[in-house]
Amino acid sequence: MAVTETFFLSHGSPLMAIDESIPARHFFQSWRHDTYKDRPKAILIISGHWDTREPAVNVVDLNDTIYDFYGFPDAMYKLKYTPPGAPELAKRVKQVLMASGFKRVDEDKKRGLDHGAWVPLMFMYPEADIPVCQLSIQSDKDGTYHYNMGRALAPLKEEGILIIGSGSTTHNLRAIKPSGSSSPPWALEFDSWLKDALLQGRYNDVNDFYVKAPHAKMAHPWPDHFYPLHVAMGAAGENAKAKLVHHSWSNGTLSYASYQFNAAK
Repeated sequence: MAVTETFFLSHGSPLMAIDESIPARHFFQSWRHDTYKDRPKAILIISGHWDTREPAVNVVDLNDTIYDFYGFPDAMYKLKYTPPGAPELAKRVKQVLMASGFKRVDEDKKRGLDHGAWVPLMFMYPEADIPVCQLSIQSDKDGTYHYNMGRALAPLKEEGILIIGSGSTTHNLRAIKPSGSSSPPWALEFDSWLKDALLQGRYNDVNDFYVKAPHAKMAHPWPDHFYPLHVAMGAAGENAKAKLVHHSWSNGTLSYASYQFNAAK
């Protein structure tokens, strides 16, 4: 069955995996009941934690759990999320990207899922029975590049593939405050600008966010956690409609805003 939606998820801190007090965790847990009830054939996830010079896909039969974080409680390193890989989907991703002008797409035959992928998916699809393929971002490129990457991936939706970008609507780890802190003006203003731009369909402004958005460099000193949004946005297709499906804050500066993009009818 064809998929008509794409999603951008703010995956937040890895601690969500063991901390029940984080509101976004409950959003992910209610995913199949409240947000997306259909069962996709496979999932293509683009995480801000896999950054490569050229686009790359993981071509594996079984996804391993990557612990790409340090200094967290021991319980974090005992969690396992090992859904099937999607090697045929990986080949299709490579095919559609190269057909759209991406000159090179690498195949990684060892990589599993980083925490930007497995932490939210662990709550969204706890049975780990849906095949998952991961695609990397290129942080030395810009928003338009990643939007066009999404446009190239759009045909996969007709094949039953759920396309998810996983990053963060704000991501300045040096500005994080203690739990329970109020959000500073720069974070609120950037978050509000993004919401308005997406809901109004101003996707070109979002592509050019470093120029158009207030406090963009403060919200994203590095763009890696924002580019998955551009991929999801592009994959939804031209004139897609955006919808805010979750919003909460953590540590004052981390916005857990997540968006759904519906293809234009």
